[in-house]
Amino acid sequence: MTAPISSRRARALLASVLALPLALTACGGGSGGGGSSSGDSSTLRVLDYYNNDPGKTVWQKTIEGCGQQAGVKIQREAVPGASLIQKVLQQASSKTLPDLLMLDNPDLQQIAQTGALTPLDTFGINADGFAKGVVDASTYQGKLFGLQPNTNTIALFYNKDVLAKAGVTPPNTWDELRTTAKKLTSGGRYGLAFAAPANYEGTWQFLPFMWSNGGDEKNIATPETEQALQLWVDLMSGGSVSKSALNWTQADVNDQFKAGKAAMMVNGPWQFPTLDVDKNLHYAVVKIPAPVAGKPVVAPLGGETWTVPQTGNKDKQAKAAKIVQCLNSDQTQLSLAQQNQTIPTKTALLANFASSNPNMKGFTDQIPTARSRTGELGPDWPKAATKIYTAYQAALTGQAPPAKALEQAQNG
Repeated sequence: MTAPISSRRARALLASVLALPLALTACGGGSGGGGSSSGDSSTLRVLDYYNNDPGKTVWQKTIEGCGQQAGVKIQREAVPGASLIQKVLQQASSKTLPDLLMLDNPDLQQIAQTGALTPLDTFGINADGFAKGVVDASTYQGKLFGLQPNTNTIALFYNKDVLAKAGVTPPNTWDELRTTAKKLTSGGRYGLAFAAPANYEGTWQFLPFMWSNGGDEKNIATPETEQALQLWVDLMSGGSVSKSALNWTQADVNDQFKAGKAAMMVNGPWQFPTLDVDKNLHYAVVKIPAPVAGKPVVAPLGGETWTVPQTGNKDKQAKAAKIVQCLNSDQTQLSLAQQNQTIPTKTALLANFASSNPNMKGFTDQIPTARSRTGELGPDWPKAATKIYTAYQAALTGQAPPAKALEQAQNG
């Protein structure tokens, strides 16, 4: 949940499977093959990647509670995030898919493409009232295959004491970001920290800048994306952002901010528990600065979506669908969001939720205009994500100016 990426190894495995004839579509046929497609319907098998506390315990209690409402017992397996996709593919080929499956939202369309998931309209489930970007992430070829109780995104954290001492306010535009970051850079402290490694995590951090300026993943070699990349280059070459950002994870960025080595950072709400341990650290959160005043910020949406696999057992599938509905009730969305430092996906819940934690407002304010990473390209999103991080790495390391770096990555 804290990192909106899956392992490259798992992605590569998925790509290799999708390149083969789609034998996986047979996973929904018949009741043979063992696993959840046979036996009584009093117990449902659940697979997710919430394998660390506090999330592990929170989700266990929540899923069991929803299981009680559906009249079933829960047999849950939580695996490390990096191994989830590989396990799902293995289960699909051996017809041992779980009855209820959680997926990182950018993975849903690729799994739906294999025929392993059941459209939720089969059970009369729709996504009315959910944020559009969240719905897009769980939709494949016009069909809704998952529902996502919570989401997350990134925003701009700032050290209130440092900004107050410098006599500056949080930046709202790119020009203000350049000026403010430069003014806050002093001694061993950088004005801003972000993560720009050569992986999907870095792409996730770049997206608000690219998308808010009108850049598009279908073709990154455009003036709009070039301007966004030039902003990053200016911040780093001007000394406002450490060159170490080229290798930092979002956790590393958070460490820099917490240690006072960065006055501002781009990060997510999952960092709240770590930051709140230090009672002397006074921080707040605002939206990512927009290219110009009044322009909407378009941030990426993370989080996990719940699906009903094609197991061949209609009774179990119907009960699993009831759990999906329970996990996405107003009450459950709010409870999970409060416990996990995430954000409800029903837009009617956002204002109330933000009022309980002022630092959440910087995130919730971005949700109505936020986008799904797979909304445009679907299963082809990983290719675009790779092009994006290849381009900014080349530009930030001085191998090529932004326009050339984007052109080479787009056509490479």
